[in-house]
Amino acid sequence: MIQMQSRTRCPGWQSFAFRMIGVLGALLVTSAFMRLMGHNPLSVYWAIIEGALGSPYRVKETVIEATPLLLCSLGIAVAFKMKFWNIGAEGQLLVGGIAATFCALHFGTLPSWLLIPLMMICGMIAGGIWGFIPAFFRARFKTNETIFTLMLNYVALKIITYLQYGPWRDPAAMGFPKIASFPPSAVLPKVLGVHCGWIIALVTAVIMYIFMKHSKKGYEISVVGESENTARYAGMNVGRVIMFTMVISGTMAGLAGVVQASAVSKTLSVELSSGIGYTAIITAWLSGLSAPVMVIVCFLFAAMIQGADYIQMAYEIPQAAADILQSIILFFVLGSEFFIRYRLIIRQPKKQETKEVRHAD
Repeated sequence: MIQMQSRTRCPGWQSFAFRMIGVLGALLVTSAFMRLMGHNPLSVYWAIIEGALGSPYRVKETVIEATPLLLCSLGIAVAFKMKFWNIGAEGQLLVGGIAATFCALHFGTLPSWLLIPLMMICGMIAGGIWGFIPAFFRARFKTNETIFTLMLNYVALKIITYLQYGPWRDPAAMGFPKIASFPPSAVLPKVLGVHCGWIIALVTAVIMYIFMKHSKKGYEISVVGESENTARYAGMNVGRVIMFTMVISGTMAGLAGVVQASAVSKTLSVELSSGIGYTAIITAWLSGLSAPVMVIVCFLFAAMIQGADYIQMAYEIPQAAADILQSIILFFVLGSEFFIRYRLIIRQPKKQETKEVRHAD
């Protein structure tokens, strides 16, 4: 009989060994897959690195990819720390983009020093409200937050579809269902050739680290995550902590939506997120919910996505094959994290049980 048992503590050398085994396993399987496709695995691996970091332009593209991923991961990590399974970063990002677009379309004549902060505040408020809704129902009525947040993602997506085909449809788009592009005053300025969203994301990571490690609220979130009963016994208002945490979580995803709409898309559409909110669940989990580690993990993950896009063009590999390569790598990396947290124990049936079975026969 094989049983799964949670590890109380995994030594550092053992964690490193599990991760190395995961990486080696991923390299072996992806190499075999590339061989089947008729490509030299070493050349493809080098092309992935070249595609992500091979030139200043590609490094900038990787940073642009990593920025919203880091913001969403930080938001998800706060909720996960409380064991509130927030799958709704995708929807919170989208409503942040909707709020930013509203400001850009209706207050486009304002100067950028006033309009961009307004967009950010409105986007963060919208994301916070979108996070507050499932938290309220969980705190008051014990609803399932996983399903609730997931369903809200689809609601946000349908709202954008309605706006794109309805009231916000650009009359100058020659009949295409498109929302008008942002005015120049609503576009984030660049720093070192990349929009300043990367600075916002790094500052947010520092703030979240200090908040979680050195603030009373951060301590309360950790206690509620460990045990709600213990938190109640200590005099904490568990419902209020849950709602406050999800507002913080949604706020950061909403900020990611503002960055995407203002600096990358420069408009609003159903492709605004491209699954960033779901990918952030993986990066938050891989980083062990640690903000400093999250910065590195998100950059590496973005590099992998950029590299996979590059090999599609360089080797004419289909999109589906590139997705398979990414999935294989993720499977092994996540698999190694599983063995760091859990152990498999093979137990032999007890002699007494064996005798009872024989007697029953």
